[in-house]
Amino acid sequence: MNCRVVIALDFPTAEEAEALLSRLEAEENPFVKVGMQLFYASGPRWVERLKERGYGVFLDLKLHDIPNTVAGAVDSVARLGVDLLTLHACGGRAMMEAAREARDRSGASALRLLAVTQLTSLDQRVLNEEIGIPGTVEACVRRYARMARESGMDGAVCSGWEAEGIKAIGGPDFLAVVPGIRPSGEATQDQKRVMTPQEAVARGADLLVVGRPITRAADPAAAYRTIVRAVQNAGRDRCGLEC
Repeated sequence: MNCRVVIALDFPTAEEAEALLSRLEAEENPFVKVGMQLFYASGPRWVERLKERGYGVFLDLKLHDIPNTVAGAVDSVARLGVDLLTLHACGGRAMMEAAREARDRSGASALRLLAVTQLTSLDQRVLNEEIGIPGTVEACVRRYARMARESGMDGAVCSGWEAEGIKAIGGPDFLAVVPGIRPSGEATQDQKRVMTPQEAVARGADLLVVGRPITRAADPAAAYRTIVRAVQNAGRDRCGLEC
């Protein structure tokens, strides 16, 4: 998959998300992320309609439960026709394998399952002192990514700082999906492990998830195009081809 920009529709209602999409009508069906807040508010039928209108959809539900429950959730999501779905790697190997098996049984071969490694809002202090996991964030991310790959996941969600390691572990077909993207000079807000689009692509990111720098911009379409151009230029620098 070529490196693409995914717009995070982090809104409380479908109406607010639609208002943003209406300001992007000149763009060619951008890829969008629907997270928990918007999915719970708008429901599965609205997500289905996004797909019917030609949008690529990344459903970011971060599933984490016993294997049987997660398998049932994956089966339900597969019917929506979305492109990407997240689950927490910390749920363990059996949970991820159950998710993969449910996806395969559903026949939704286009649905890619992504393992969330560590949230970009966490740093090493939180990891060690609050969650109780020793070592560095990068070491934990790599361990989870290796387990995800062995469990049949299609990629992992990580910060840009870990993308290169993710690709080294998973190989070229294992997606490195990077949130916490901030153009140079932008505030980091509640994110801690952030990176510019150019840096993330240079480190091997396949998909960049961008929210507030686009959704809160005075001109979201212009902000989106600026980031897309930065990604394209970085892709040419990395491999000689547009991403």
